[in-house]
Amino acid sequence: MMLSEDFIQKTISPKKEMYAYETLWAMEHSIEDIKEKTLKEMFEKYTPLETLETLSDQYKQEKEFFDTKLSFLEIKEKVDKFLKDSFDKGPLSFSIAVNKAIQYPENLKKHCPVGLFYYKGDLGLLETRCLSIVGARKASDEGLSKARELVKELSQKFTIVSGLAKGIDTVAHQSAIENKGLTIGVIGTPINKYYPKENKELQDRIASDFLLISQVPFYKYSKEHFKSHAYHFPRRNMTMASISEATVVVEASDTSGSLTQARECIKQKKKLFIMDHCFNNPKIIWPKIYEKKGAIRVRKVSDILDILDKNYGKSVD
Repeated sequence: MMLSEDFIQKTISPKKEMYAYETLWAMEHSIEDIKEKTLKEMFEKYTPLETLETLSDQYKQEKEFFDTKLSFLEIKEKVDKFLKDSFDKGPLSFSIAVNKAIQYPENLKKHCPVGLFYYKGDLGLLETRCLSIVGARKASDEGLSKARELVKELSQKFTIVSGLAKGIDTVAHQSAIENKGLTIGVIGTPINKYYPKENKELQDRIASDFLLISQVPFYKYSKEHFKSHAYHFPRRNMTMASISEATVVVEASDTSGSLTQARECIKQKKKLFIMDHCFNNPKIIWPKIYEKKGAIRVRKVSDILDILDKNYGKSVD
């Protein structure tokens, strides 16, 4: 079959899109008036390469035209060199999913529009029924025990999504694997990094046998101050909420990052479940606040299963 020139021009090159994606986030890091919101709005309309070409027309090479540390051309050259030095020595050890490509998950296009994400493992797991289990890093023994038992039952019906952090996340992944279920790890570091380091073996297992996802750009992460790394974790929670049918918060403080995902669930009109023992903790107030917003109190696993089975396949719009 003869391919048309128009078709060939529109064919997406994951590697080119990766270079564009990395350059765009480097611009957000280096150019004062390029904001994350601007990039996400453009990602929603275009692929990263199209977005980059649009912005390259807007931002000329001369520094005096805008408030920046580097010109657009200098940024692109630095990113290109960094990526070539890092990844051009052999085949990539990860894969790339590009927005507008067939395999890109619809929920991410709809709720969390970003240009692309990096992954290792079976992308087909995103087509299964996914359920996020999240909670505190410094979880109580009761919280860890409840997470383990909860996932033991839920993993028979759902792919368990979590963030590979200490505490509840770790137990959620481990319990899914131990009970012969499926699991997806969404991390807040580049796909070739480990955090926490003690979860290296678990992360490698998920990448090898299940699915590991990261949207964190390599170049920007390598250049930003280490304190800025924390901003990638709320974005990770937004992604987890987007790819999941619902979220269960097992245990969390009033300042927990898990509440980022709780807020995103409410925003996306997805089901948010909160374990009963959270309501019995006099030191926190967030469970009752979210219950008023529509969150569901969970006393037994059937509280989750009954509602999700009843609503399965229904639009959340």
